[in-house]
Amino acid sequence: MSRHFPKAVLFDLDGTLLDSAPDMLATVNAMRADRGVPPMPLAELRPHVSRGARAMAAAAFPLTDAETRESWIPEFLDRYSIELGRHGKPFDGVEALLAAIEASGSRWGIVTNKPEYLAQALLPLLGWQARCAVMIGGDTLPVRKPDPLPLTHAAGLLGVSPSECVYVGDDKRDIQAALAAGMPSIVALWGYRLPDDVPAEWGGDVMVESAQELLVADIWPHA
Repeated sequence: MSRHFPKAVLFDLDGTLLDSAPDMLATVNAMRADRGVPPMPLAELRPHVSRGARAMAAAAFPLTDAETRESWIPEFLDRYSIELGRHGKPFDGVEALLAAIEASGSRWGIVTNKPEYLAQALLPLLGWQARCAVMIGGDTLPVRKPDPLPLTHAAGLLGVSPSECVYVGDDKRDIQAALAAGMPSIVALWGYRLPDDVPAEWGGDVMVESAQELLVADIWPHA
C-alpha cells in the first residue's frame, strides 16, 4: 500500500473508534433498576455518550437534581468498569483502517476525555495494547478537550508536529481542540450527536460518513 496517511493519526475513542453506547446503556440501566426506574432505550442514551458520564447521567435521570447526579458519578464509573468492553465493539471499518495505517508505516493513537484508567483497560480487550502508540485520557493532563494540550502533548510524545498529525473525532470539542492545536481534523459522522448538532459548522477540514472512506488516499487533509 502506498503511504498516503499522515505521519500520525490521533483518534477520539467513544463514538469514533468504539461504539461503546451498549456498555454505557448497561451501566445506566443497572443504576436505574436499583432506583426503581424502567430501562432506558439505547436510542435515547446514544446521542449523549461522547459527552461523558455527567451528560449520560443527566439523560438517564432527568428528574434528579444536578447535585445528586454528581454524587452518583463514582458509582457510574464503578459500574461502567464492570461492563467495559462486554457489549460494545469497534465501528464498522475501524479495524481495517487501523491495519491500513500500520501497514503504511504511520502510527496511530488515542486522545479521549474518558478517564485514562478506563481507556487503558479497554486496549487489551480490543487487541490494541501493542498497536496504540500513545494514549491520553481525560485526566492524564490538567486539562482535557476542547483544550488543545492533550493533542499537542500526544503529538510531542510521537515526535511529530501537530501539523503532521490528523485528529479524527465525532464531537464538537474534538474539532475545537484540533483547531486550537493547529492540527488538521476529520469529523466522524458515524459517531454520537444530539439532534441540534451541526457538524458542518464545527470547522473540521473533512467530514466522512464511515471509517471505510478514510482508506481513500486523497480524502486526508493536510495543514
